[in-house]
Amino acid sequence: MKKKIISVVGARPNFMKVAPIHRAFEVFKDDFEHVICHTGQHYDANMSDAFFADLDMPQPKFFLGIGSGSHAEQTARIMVEFEKIILDYKPDLVIVVGDVNSTIACTLTAAKCAVKTAHIEAGLRSGDRFMPEELNRMATDAITDYYFITEQSGLDNLKREGVPDDKVFFVGNTMIDSLFYALPKAKESNILSELGLKPKEYSLITIHRPSNVDEPESLKDMLEVLAHISNARTVVFPVHPRTRGNIVKFGLEEFLKNDRIKFIDPQGYINFLSLMMNSDFVLTDSGGIQEETTVLGIPCITARTTTERPITISLGTNKLVLPTKENIINAVDAHLKSEPRIGKIPPLWDGKAAERIVTVIRQKVFA
Repeated sequence: MKKKIISVVGARPNFMKVAPIHRAFEVFKDDFEHVICHTGQHYDANMSDAFFADLDMPQPKFFLGIGSGSHAEQTARIMVEFEKIILDYKPDLVIVVGDVNSTIACTLTAAKCAVKTAHIEAGLRSGDRFMPEELNRMATDAITDYYFITEQSGLDNLKREGVPDDKVFFVGNTMIDSLFYALPKAKESNILSELGLKPKEYSLITIHRPSNVDEPESLKDMLEVLAHISNARTVVFPVHPRTRGNIVKFGLEEFLKNDRIKFIDPQGYINFLSLMMNSDFVLTDSGGIQEETTVLGIPCITARTTTERPITISLGTNKLVLPTKENIINAVDAHLKSEPRIGKIPPLWDGKAAERIVTVIRQKVFA
């Protein structure tokens, strides 16, 4: 009888992490039924459809339609709805990825229903418990059954936390699997010509954390950073509708008039990857983008107090700066005045992480 496996996605980065896992399971269709559950934690019909198409993912078998809400509301609603899926579908394994609310909610629900779970991207730690993602990572790793690691720090953290070695597997990074898979399409993208851009003559910005965009002063500071950058480089800012609304709400519309800053709609994966690989540098407060820029060799300035992906700093092209206007501007100016750092691709970030994960599941989980 086929083993039934559910992989959970809740937000855009999860799609990139699950897509290669699904393709890897397709090789063993006689042995496994692998399906996707989209919780709808972050959901935009157009964007979700674009990501599924860009990554050649099947439509989810289950869609929970959770929507927005407080952390407690989201987590509770996901647990209630996912429990129904588990009781009806009776999976043999639940795979969760990353660190969003869907990750901990579905891990906790599966554990309470006595279903084994596997955490992709386990062991990452920022050390900042004020980050909701850090709490999700820690709580998930406290109760999951199998740990799939992207970098050495994950191994070190889990060993320090007492996780048994035989439950931990260093496999690489499925986010990078998706990057390599999508590169040929990204090279054919027309997004640069559509926006009137030339390679290496613009910067790409991804700022989305509430601490940076949901308060008037912090959002103003970020927009002033973009205005400063625009003196030297065109700025491309795929802006979330909530952030665009805050610009108007806080009376900051003057920044929208700067023709050197392109406030564009959020992009699908292929177009965004094309923008990233052709940029002079990236300024972000994201997690996964630190990894993608490292593999692409693109300088990345991460405006955060900590990072859970230290390999991108020690080996890659990432520079961590405190998220203040002065610090970010200083880091940008330093980049513009110096030769870009030449990083290295971390071990096992070779596009084959999903194949290793499926091999472990076949040989260890269901031996």
